[in-house]
Amino acid sequence: MDLTKIEKIAALIKENIGLVIVGKDDTVELMLIALIASGHILLEDVPGTGKTQLAKALARSLDGTMKRIQFTPDLLPSDVSGINFFNQKLGEFEFRPGPLFAHIVLADEINRATPRTQSSLLESMEERQVSIDGETRRLESPFLVIATQNPVENQGTFPLPEAQLDRFLMKIGMGYPSAAEQLQILKIYQQHDPLDQLLPVVNRAELIEAQHLFTQVRVSDDLLQYIVQLAEATRTHPEAALGVSPRGVRALMKSAQVHAALRGRDYVLPDDIKGMVKPVWAHRVLLRTRSRQQDQQVHALLDRIMASTSVPTEVKLG
Repeated sequence: MDLTKIEKIAALIKENIGLVIVGKDDTVELMLIALIASGHILLEDVPGTGKTQLAKALARSLDGTMKRIQFTPDLLPSDVSGINFFNQKLGEFEFRPGPLFAHIVLADEINRATPRTQSSLLESMEERQVSIDGETRRLESPFLVIATQNPVENQGTFPLPEAQLDRFLMKIGMGYPSAAEQLQILKIYQQHDPLDQLLPVVNRAELIEAQHLFTQVRVSDDLLQYIVQLAEATRTHPEAALGVSPRGVRALMKSAQVHAALRGRDYVLPDDIKGMVKPVWAHRVLLRTRSRQQDQQVHALLDRIMASTSVPTEVKLG
């Protein structure tokens, strides 16, 4: 088991993205963890913070096809998945693939599309396939959906339902850059857009190998029990109307495995799990009381749950 391959791939992509995105190392690392764990990413932040730029930089760092979908209220499910149309020259129906048939799919402003169109992503995100007119078509590996949304402008938007939010491995944000980072951004973009010159640094075969390799990172029985206890706490807490699903439990384990691999370890520590709880679980927990500070309240709840759950003091690796 050569876990250094995962570190190498992550370092190459991170350095390449750094040519375009300044000072967002934590966000970039979370995206890399989701990528290697074969998960999907929901990028949410205010306008102009670089969500689309970051998604494009990640896509261009990989040697694969990338398609961008601008979600709007009039977008149809067939515009996303594809359609069978009648070719008059051939005298038969022919399949025209939609933008879902790509390795990296950028779903820009996903909450501006209707629920019917949003739901067209469900099958592809979970099962890596698309069913059209009774025929199932497999999607190529790797397959990654990066969806962006703006939490500020709610007029004319359709919030993602819990069933679809649960399909995203992580929900992460960008945040405003510091004054020094903003100055560096101005200098970089003063004469040209560095995204135009960005080239792939990792091929598909290497990425697919890393996506299989991380599963060899060991998780002790005590830590598996710790993850289950945390999940149970989200389901039974009086402030929570909806706790973490079994899919979310698996997502936390996989994210912790990749988190450990990026640090050169072939085993998971409690800190790997605790570091992934908020990005992986915050969008899966629904509070009984809704407010505009929903995200901050969920983060605070997860902090309290982690503080009240006993952490294994010894990691027994078989």
